Amino acid sequence: MSTLLLLNGPNLNLLGSREPNVYGSTRLEDIEKQCIALTKQLGHELNCFQSNAEHELIDKVQQAVASDTKYIILNPGGFTHTSVALRDALLAVEIPFTEIHLSNTFTREEFRHKSYFSNIAKNCLFGFGAYGYELALRAACQSIDID
Repeated sequence: MSTLLLLNGPNLNLLGSREPNVYGSTRLEDIEKQCIALTKQLGHELNCFQSNAEHELIDKVQQAVASDTKYIILNPGGFTHTSVALRDALLAVEIPFTEIHLSNTFTREEFRHKSYFSNIAKNCLFGFGAYGYELALRAACQSIDID
């Protein structure tokens, strides 16, 4: 059994009420519960964390090494387009990760088209809504089981 980490960035705590036409109506706590159950079903363990603070996300990434985390699922939210520091933390720990976004950022405002994470992520999922988390977890668990 391996441990995975699900990290969600700023404003994702408002899922379900924040712009449901863009992000859907599923709450983050419901996504996390479903992801925990799925990961357990797939024979692994999932830790979930959400923060609006960049330094707290960086701390979790750095702590992932000590907790022997094998894979990270990351929805960086607005930090996608701004956080060199979070990018550097992911590069430093060398834990494979999937970048995930509920919406297809490439069909939105121009500033959302640039990600600081896509070119260092093992893979990326954009625009699948809450279902994207399941896809990311299944792929991560398969990757862990193969390695």
